[in-house]
Amino acid sequence: MVLPNLVGQALRDEPLTVYGDGQQTRCFSYVGDVIPAMVRLSETTDAYGQAFNLGGLREVSILQLAEHVIHLLGSSSTIRFIPYQQAYAEGFEDMRRRVPDNTRAARLVGFNPTTTLDQMILQVATAIQASRSSTAPAT
Repeated sequence: MVLPNLVGQALRDEPLTVYGDGQQTRCFSYVGDVIPAMVRLSETTDAYGQAFNLGGLREVSILQLAEHVIHLLGSSSTIRFIPYQQAYAEGFEDMRRRVPDNTRAARLVGFNPTTTLDQMILQVATAIQASRSSTAPAT
């Protein structure tokens, strides 16, 4: 939910919430890339009983993501850092780096995510704006 949260905050020109120091990295995936691969894997007998990673190709820190969301959407938002101790229960540990290895899925079913991070950000922004306009009271 980090991407929709950051995009929503940017669209409202609110501070973007980044937990910890923002240096934790992720590879974001677009559902339109992942679901077809899941279907192909479910139909491939060689995949039965195997574990697969399906994820994006571009590793980005959460801080870089927040900065990029602000820039791409032309937001006047700032970034607010929230310490983990303030946001989560005692004992919470975040994984510093999550990077999928798509090799097995690529080899077996040709998985190759093509949706860029910019495209994902813009699609999320469009969906949020459409949701707002459909729930806005008529004047």
